[in-house]
Amino acid sequence: MIGAIAGDIISSVFEHYPIKSTHFPLFTRHSTFTDDTVLTIAVGHSILKKENYAGSLKTFGRKYPYAGYGTAFFMWLQSPESTPYNSWGNGSAMRVSPVGFAFDTVAEVLQEAQKCAEVTHNHPEGIKGAQATALAIFLARTGRSKENIKQEIASRFGYDLNRTIATIRPNYSFDISCQGTVPEAILAFLEPQ
Repeated sequence: MIGAIAGDIISSVFEHYPIKSTHFPLFTRHSTFTDDTVLTIAVGHSILKKENYAGSLKTFGRKYPYAGYGTAFFMWLQSPESTPYNSWGNGSAMRVSPVGFAFDTVAEVLQEAQKCAEVTHNHPEGIKGAQATALAIFLARTGRSKENIKQEIASRFGYDLNRTIATIRPNYSFDISCQGTVPEAILAFLEPQ
């Protein structure tokens, strides 16, 4: 979770202004946590306290109403109902990291990632993005090689992980979809530095 939170804070100043270089300050005076940190902590809380995901997301989200939620999530957050809204956005993947750390089998990780995602992101792409992210974290945590992680994620989820950051970077732009961000994020981890 610390890595997810640090990544959120570091990238907060670049979200709508992407950079195409690996040379940038990690923290600036404008760096701040966003909705992704709030919801990651909510997911961790749900797991530790054995509470339902929707309840924790609403509790934490309402404590930080100006953290930068998307419009549909913000409407869900304020609603007395907890009906999912069929999102395919990457929010489900952004908050799921605690699942990859808290569960001990592939089956448990996939099941919990789906449960965590589908309270809001019940579109197949929203669930798939959360599952792929949680599984990649689980596989890394349990000592799998980068090649094994690449093969498992690509075969299970159909993501094209045979590209390179150098080929993606020139044309990549701001994207909120799971299908447009999760494979790229996994590639950024997998590529040798």
